[in-house]
Amino acid sequence: LTPGSLVIDCSTIAPATAKAMAKRLAERNVHYIDTPVTGGTEGAKAGTLTVLCGGETNALKQARPLLEVIGGSIHHFGPVGSGQQVKAVNQVLVAGSYAAVAEAIALGQHLQLPMEQVVAALVGGAAGSWALQHRSAAMLADQYPLGFKLALHHKDLKIALDAAKEQQLELPITQRVLEQESELMQGGLGNADVSALRRCYPANPN
Repeated sequence: LTPGSLVIDCSTIAPATAKAMAKRLAERNVHYIDTPVTGGTEGAKAGTLTVLCGGETNALKQARPLLEVIGGSIHHFGPVGSGQQVKAVNQVLVAGSYAAVAEAIALGQHLQLPMEQVVAALVGGAAGSWALQHRSAAMLADQYPLGFKLALHHKDLKIALDAAKEQQLELPITQRVLEQESELMQGGLGNADVSALRRCYPANPN
């Protein structure tokens, strides 16, 4: 890398790793920003991902034209590593919302409710979520085409739990989802979508 160049890191890594990379690159006069994204396969294809940024303001200004190609919204949270911290918060929310949808669908199916109708009724109310809107159909069909790989989300949850541990904070829901994902990975579902969490609950009795 030539001095004065800029590294735009869209991967999801530990905040400490991002800071270490920025420090090492700075020794070569190379700028670095961490820009993890969220929005799933749908957002990537449509160029509407949410970009979570950490780094110097001038570096982000330089990167913005490129980030706007993939991102519908770009947010700057502070110094290097802060984008990764926000991504950790995001993945905790994803864990809880996907697990909640999986549990709700399991209950509804065992009650023999018309679940497509149930989802349509609930998605616009207080129980509505991105996971319910975009992943309930996969859970109902018990088919999990890739949106975001379960094994990658598992890796991200480890990062989030490490961050929580540093703050002496327990995240019991996140910890439980991590354990569920570990079980699914052992069963060969690591490459499936995160919505495969539905497999952690008893199958539709019908």
